[in-house]
Amino acid sequence: MAQAQEGVQAVIETGAGDITVEFLPDKAPRHVANFIKLSKEGFYDGTRFHRVIPGFMVQGGDPNTKTDSRSSWGAGGPGHKIDAEFNDVHHERGVLSMARSADPDSAGSQFFFVHGEAGFLDGQYTVFGRICDGFDALDAIANAPCESGGEGSSPVDPVKLNRVRIVEPTS
Repeated sequence: MAQAQEGVQAVIETGAGDITVEFLPDKAPRHVANFIKLSKEGFYDGTRFHRVIPGFMVQGGDPNTKTDSRSSWGAGGPGHKIDAEFNDVHHERGVLSMARSADPDSAGSQFFFVHGEAGFLDGQYTVFGRICDGFDALDAIANAPCESGGEGSSPVDPVKLNRVRIVEPTS
């Protein structure tokens, strides 16, 4: 599975600019395959980055954010779960990792980009990619004004994820 994903990238088109991600199929092949599949199906199109903590992370991938009912944001998924693929990739600025509940094997569609140093997440969340272009867009999302509320801060005007384009390597 990892071989077929080698060199594949995702261009995440957001209201704050594009973020290009290179996947790490050798570290988390099932998570990479899941993200690519959901992206090709248009699952992420129109979702919003619903949780933003500057200097830590920005989270998206919840289909519930396609509605204006904020009370359900953060609780949505694709209807399936993926077992954890913990690896040795350090959670640092630009890393793409899967969000989950308290159950390590509960990842589905929600993901987060690390905005700052987050080594305390190492070995507890599955890293499956990293930003190779678009740090300016990451910073714009992370620095969007948020409602007060501390740890689970929601942007006043959440940045939309317009679509994800999967780019296959040319041979």
